[in-house]
Order: sequence, then C-alpha cells, then structure tokens
Amino acid sequence: MNKARLFILCAAIAVATAAVAQTPSYRRGRPASAEEIRERDISVAPDGSGLPVGHGTVTQGRHDYQMLCANCHGDRGQGMLQYPALVGGQGTLRSKNPMRTVGSYWPYATTVWDFIHRTMPYARPGSLTPDETYAVTAFILYLNGIVDEKTELNEATLPRVKMPNRDGFVGDPRPDMPTKRVDK
Repeated sequence: MNKARLFILCAAIAVATAAVAQTPSYRRGRPASAEEIRERDISVAPDGSGLPVGHGTVTQGRHDYQMLCANCHGDRGQGMLQYPALVGGQGTLRSKNPMRTVGSYWPYATTVWDFIHRTMPYARPGSLTPDETYAVTAFILYLNGIVDEKTELNEATLPRVKMPNRDGFVGDPRPDMPTKRVDK
C-alpha cells in the first residue's frame, strides 16, 4: 500500500472514530426532568433572587455556629490555624495587611448566605437547611456589627442588609459585560 492510500485510510478511520465518539449511544442515564433541575438550581444572586423560603435569628445562629463552625473559625469568628477569620478587618483593605473577612470584604449578604449554604460545614458541605443557613449568616453578620442581636433574616430581609464593602468593588470594564448594579 502506498503512502497516499495509507494516509487516506488513517484519515477515514480518524473521522469515523470521532463521529462514533460524539454519538450519544452509551445507553446510560437519562435527561434530567424540569423538577430535578429546579431542585438543584441553588443559585443566589446579589439581589436575593434564588433565595429559598426560610428564616433564622442571631440567637439560633449562635447555637448552630458553636456546634458547626467554631471548631474551624473560632468561637467569635477570629479564625484558627489554616481556617480564615470571619470577623474583623474593617478599614484594613487599603492597608499593607488587609483582612478579607465577611465584615470587611464581602459586598453582599446574599453572597455570604450562598457561600455558607453551598460549602459549609467543611466536613459536610451543602448539608445545612435554609433555616440553619439564615441563622448562621445572621450570627456572623452580628459578630461583624452589621446586624443587631434581635435580627431575623429571611428571603426578604437578607437582600436588604447593607454590607460595609458594598461599594468597594470595581465593575467589569469590558464592553461585552453588562454593567447593571444591584440597588443600594
């Protein structure tokens, strides 16, 4: 067989292999139903869209935090070992030693809720109920002096919490990116 025919044969095999690899013929699984997609759509936006129904108080959050969070973040959110501080740092972001904490860095309380709900506690990420997440968020915001001790957070009140660094981020200057800002 000459080189030209060998090349054509190899090219044909490569094309056929690629076509087979792209054909969905694995006969495993099934497309997700609309209900299954809805159950797993846990995205929360800065304006609060996507927050589930629920509520939590600072008092409830104090208990949940001590049980689930204090081992890593300290009993007052001061951080421990390799785990970051959640409290303090206000006014340090422009200093030589900035402290990026919930109270100094995070721009939206809804983002705090979303992060806690998706990733905490460390050993069991995503295991907190919406009520537990609202409560822990309320306690952390309280420790940072952002809400008072009587605060109850829920899907309506959480988006209205004004974080100290709300205006500390620069918008994306690329012309193809939307410039819409969340209401202050």
